[in-house]
Amino acid sequence: MKRNVLRVADRGWGTYRTVTAALRAAGEGAVIHVQPGVYRESLSLDAEVTVLAEKGPGTVRIVAPHGPALSVTGDRPVLREISFEGSPGGGPSVLVGGGAPVLEGCTMTGGGVEVIRDATAELRSCTVEDTARSGVQVTGTARVTLEDCVVRSAAGHGLALSDAARAEVRRSTLERVTGCGVVMSGDSQATFDECSVRHTGEAAVLVHTPARALLRECRLHDTRAQGLVVADGPGTAAAAEPGTDRASAAAGREEPQIRLEKCEVFRTEREGVLAGGSGELRLRDCHVRETGGAGVIAAGTCRVELDGTRVVDVPGTGLAALDGAELSVKGGTVARTGANGVHATGTCTVRLTGCEITAAAFTALHFAGSAKAVLRSCTVRDSTQHAVRVEETADLVAEDTRVEHARMTGFDVRDADVVLRRCVISDTATGIRLETGHRPLLEGCEVLRPTGTGIEIAAGTGALVHGGRVEAAGSAGVFLDERSEAVIEDLAIAGSKGSGLVIWSGARPRVRSVSISGTGKNGVYVGDGAEGLLEDCSVAATGYPAVYVGAGASPVLRRCLVHDTDEDLSQAEDAAARFEQCRTSNVKVTTMPVADEAEAAAAGPGRVAVAGGTGTPADGRETAAAELLPELLSELERLVGLEGVKREVASMAKVMQMVKRRQEAGLQPPPLSRHLIFAGNPGTGKTTVARLYGRLLAALGLLASGHLVEADRSALVGEYVGHTAPKTTALFRRALGGVLFIDEAYALVPAGQSNDFGQEAISTLVKLMEDHRDEVVVIAAGYPEDMERLIDSNPGLASRFTRTLTFDDYSSADLVRIVEHQATSHEYGIDEATAAALLAHFEATERTERFGNGRTARQTFQRMTEHHAMRVADLAAPDAGDLTALLPSDVPPAVTG
Repeated sequence: MKRNVLRVADRGWGTYRTVTAALRAAGEGAVIHVQPGVYRESLSLDAEVTVLAEKGPGTVRIVAPHGPALSVTGDRPVLREISFEGSPGGGPSVLVGGGAPVLEGCTMTGGGVEVIRDATAELRSCTVEDTARSGVQVTGTARVTLEDCVVRSAAGHGLALSDAARAEVRRSTLERVTGCGVVMSGDSQATFDECSVRHTGEAAVLVHTPARALLRECRLHDTRAQGLVVADGPGTAAAAEPGTDRASAAAGREEPQIRLEKCEVFRTEREGVLAGGSGELRLRDCHVRETGGAGVIAAGTCRVELDGTRVVDVPGTGLAALDGAELSVKGGTVARTGANGVHATGTCTVRLTGCEITAAAFTALHFAGSAKAVLRSCTVRDSTQHAVRVEETADLVAEDTRVEHARMTGFDVRDADVVLRRCVISDTATGIRLETGHRPLLEGCEVLRPTGTGIEIAAGTGALVHGGRVEAAGSAGVFLDERSEAVIEDLAIAGSKGSGLVIWSGARPRVRSVSISGTGKNGVYVGDGAEGLLEDCSVAATGYPAVYVGAGASPVLRRCLVHDTDEDLSQAEDAAARFEQCRTSNVKVTTMPVADEAEAAAAGPGRVAVAGGTGTPADGRETAAAELLPELLSELERLVGLEGVKREVASMAKVMQMVKRRQEAGLQPPPLSRHLIFAGNPGTGKTTVARLYGRLLAALGLLASGHLVEADRSALVGEYVGHTAPKTTALFRRALGGVLFIDEAYALVPAGQSNDFGQEAISTLVKLMEDHRDEVVVIAAGYPEDMERLIDSNPGLASRFTRTLTFDDYSSADLVRIVEHQATSHEYGIDEATAAALLAHFEATERTERFGNGRTARQTFQRMTEHHAMRVADLAAPDAGDLTALLPSDVPPAVTG
């Protein structure tokens, strides 16, 4: 009968000289005590035995002459406090190909640990070090548990998981490795608790999706690359399938693929966290600090969530969203960043809720490209530049957000679109500045103590301001620059050191129920040649005359009150202001025409009593419109191509001009539907014609302003039940007085989906179009065949969209003309030879579904200027001709596939 306890020693009586010999003699459950020494052999275990170093750790060394020092092929052997040294051949020190061994207090050097196939291994209080390859490598469907272990000084990675491997790692350290501390790929999964990954040559943790990882209370630090990298593995889909709502699809999953909870990422030489591809990542109650680059970057089409996470003391941007990524941040702080606090560009989506962004060296929140951003209940303070900047074609909705102490502007908007609701902006240079072709909405916002202007609406910009207040501005409370067309209602302007409301030359605002008080200069300053309507406004306690009207200015003041001030009016000699039913109270010097009570009572419907005038209701706009109409029609005619569209629009303009004349003559207008379908491929000028159509209707007096509000499915359709109707209504309100242009409108009725929030958006639009039939024009645009599906989806659409304009693709000659126009606009020259090369280029370009028509022409021009720049850069002394002439060699190769 075999003994249950066996002894191994290299000398002595009654012992085995090798561990291998003892294993051959051992029965099931035997315990093998190994005396101190160096045993040059390779162990192979497939039975449930225990092998231990009798005198403790470091006393027994198993040195492999070839292959692994330990191979396990079956059962559940236990090895305690033994050192295993791999052979010089470079294989693993310990190879687990089967069974479920347990290693306690063991040390592996030279080749690390490899667990393969369906084996399971447990390492407790073990050390893996000085390996010529990865410290621990797990493949197949194998499982490994590391508890209180150290993996260090590996020439490869610390822990590598692939295929469908699984790992549980607790209270362990991975350090001083040439590669990554942890690398995961395939369908592997791992959990890490209270672990430390440090001093790595590459990322501390690299996860290739679809692998899944959970890190709790871990520390990733002192790396020569990133703390955490998430990237697509081979064969991973880069984006969701067409028509898939990623937010809705994600809502059906319990957890993201990679999760960090109460973890720290710090002292990295590059970004703290870099997430790309199509991965999903969540950081909850984490701390990212002292990185070498940005704190967290979300790129590709990944989805990144931060919940209660701090990103502080980073030399670059705190949070960055690029490409088509989705970044959602709840709670937490971004502070003391060397660049932006948050930067978003591309087509990404960013949602910030309850966050604090402080002490950014650049702009705190910078949204560019076609980014879509939502801020709710956030605080932004102490930024060196702007607090929030939105530019290019980005879109921002900010609600209940507070901005404090920005050295430049609180909200700076350039070319982009914003909706600001109940935001508070205090102690900035300029409170809000808008310079865009869109029509931003400010609702219930407060601008407090700006050192400069409170709200500035730049040249040519339209905006809607509803409610709110501007208090203690260092200069003007609200400044409306030339040609701006703002609508301002229920706003309080108080304590401005300059004038309360400045209407600059050529501006045409509509101002209702605005109160202005305590200004250092005028309450209302109307510059030379300005126009506009002020209704039901009050002006009090002004340092200069309450109202100033400049030369040639023709504003209309209706039912306004000036009170408790020294002087009510100052105006240039040739000013043409009109005062209708205005009043004064407690004014020392009054020259403003006012209406008495009898005149006010006599003013019936459709008429106004005009003090000091004839009672004729005219503000000069009809004459201006008549002069503007030929100019707009000429601008339409100058558009490249689109001959059929131009004829139809010109014809509609004549019909509407006749409608206007019939109305002025007191005749009943004929039935008229102004809403249109624009059917055509991308890049065929639909948006350009829509903008021009709105201006034509405004010139004819059939729309108040004619501004264009662009929208798509994402701007109209909400993410959950009850969200769509308010979202659609809010956007529709911004379009009142102008044109609502819905691009790719067929996306509101996805093919094959009958139960979709898009139907709710369509029903809401139909009702709003009926309620505001004379105040807005809706244009739905998209591919011709898809637009028929849209019209058939709701009976109300068919009755409202009775006319379709078809936008044909541009011919090659048209595309050449577009490039020539671009060149002229940017001061380049194109001769006949270059034009011929361009024509050949467009003739050879394949017209696939990716062909962009006018967009393709503009991209071609851009590439020509790049080629030109590279060519001219090599010239020693280029002259003016060299700097402007585009040659046939600058024309790029045609796209043929």
